[in-house]
Amino acid sequence: MAAIGILALQGGVIEHRHHLQALGLAVREVRQVADLAGLRGPILPGGESTCLGRLLRLTGLGEAIVAAWREGGLRLWGTCAGAILMAAEVEGEDPHLGLMDMAIRRNAFGSQLDSFRCHAQVPAVSAEPVPLVFIRAPQILRVGPDLRVLLSLDGYVAAVESPAGDLATVFHPELAESLAFHRHFAERCGLEVAPPTAVTATRPFLAPQTRLC
Repeated sequence: MAAIGILALQGGVIEHRHHLQALGLAVREVRQVADLAGLRGPILPGGESTCLGRLLRLTGLGEAIVAAWREGGLRLWGTCAGAILMAAEVEGEDPHLGLMDMAIRRNAFGSQLDSFRCHAQVPAVSAEPVPLVFIRAPQILRVGPDLRVLLSLDGYVAAVESPAGDLATVFHPELAESLAFHRHFAERCGLEVAPPTAVTATRPFLAPQTRLC
């Protein structure tokens, strides 16, 4: 059974696993290069991008992910810090994987105390409003011509997708009760998931503040 991977060096691994398993998907935690074999799409979770970038270099996973992606065998989804890892340009620092034609700024929405939760319409992902959790979120400053913007909030791009199905979100879908983004990514990876009404995430989600988007 084909699996979706989760980079398990640091960050929100357990939460992503919960959402994927709620969809009936096989999940593999990725800690070394050998763990990439046979995966449809690793998720690069939220965490601390500088730490994750360093661990990618130390383990050799960074080079291996780039090579497999260029061969066409992997789809990638970066959430928050993971989106920073994927960006071709990172304001004020060198890029990490550099696989998506976009520029990004770290911590653009403020400090931990400025974290918030809201709902927004994301038609490409769900017919219903999707709950979103922002925690020290980055901001996508520039989007390449081949990327599709899935969500903008107050003029800020918050989610983009490549024609091949790579995904970057500056928020944390794994901390919300919705399975919509995980379902969307799995389908872009060519995997079958349960019907939308058949499963619901039940893990408590983080909601430090609430506002309308």
